[in-house]
Amino acid sequence: MAMMSSMDGGSNIGKVAAVVDAENPATTIVVGPPCAVVDSDSDDDLSQRGNWLRAAVLGANDGLVSTASLMLGVGAVKADARAMVISGFAGLLAGACSMAIGEFVSVCSQRDVELARLDRDGKRGGGEEKALPSPVQAAAASALAFSVGALLPLLAAWFIADYRLRIGVVAAVATATLAAFGCVGAVLGRAPVARSCARVVVGGWVAMAVTFGLMRFFKASGI
Repeated sequence: MAMMSSMDGGSNIGKVAAVVDAENPATTIVVGPPCAVVDSDSDDDLSQRGNWLRAAVLGANDGLVSTASLMLGVGAVKADARAMVISGFAGLLAGACSMAIGEFVSVCSQRDVELARLDRDGKRGGGEEKALPSPVQAAAASALAFSVGALLPLLAAWFIADYRLRIGVVAAVATATLAAFGCVGAVLGRAPVARSCARVVVGGWVAMAVTFGLMRFFKASGI
C-alpha cells in the first residue's frame, strides 16, 4: 500500500508539473540572450541605410548616363559647345523632375497600401506608421542623386572649346565615374567588384555609343 501510495504521489506530482509547464511554458524555455533583439534592430537599420545608399548610387548613375548620352548625341550633330551644355542642362532639369515625380508617386502608393494594412490590423498611429518612408524625402533624394550624376559630364564640357577634346573628356569622365559607381554598388550589395564595375561601364558605353552613332547617322543622311 505504501508503495502504491508513493507511486500515486509521484504520479500526481508529475501531473502537477506537467500542468505548470503547460500553463507557463516561458518558465522552462530559454529563448536566447537579451541582446538578440537589439542586434536584429541594428541589422534592420543597417539594411535600410544600405538600401538608401544603393538607391542614391543608382539615381546618380541614371543621371550620368542619360546626360552624357544626350550631350554626345547633340555633339554628334552640332559641334557647338553651347549647344552641348544647354542640352545637358535641360536633360539635368528634366531628368531630376521626372525622377522626383516618379519616386513621389511610387512611395505614396506604397504608403497607402501600408496604411490600409495598419487600419485592418488596428495599428494605425503607432510606431509602424512613423517608420513608413516619406514621399517628399524620397522625391528630394532621388532628384538630388540624379542631379549629382548629371552635373559631372556637364561640368566636364563647360570650358572646353575644342570639339574632339570635349567629346573625349565627356566620355572619359563618364567612364571613370561609372567605374566608381560600380565599385560602390558592389560594396553595398556585397557583389564581386570587378564584375559589377565592368557591367556598369559597358552598359554606359553602349548607351553613349548608340546615341552618338544614331545621331551621326541622322546627320549624314540629312534627316
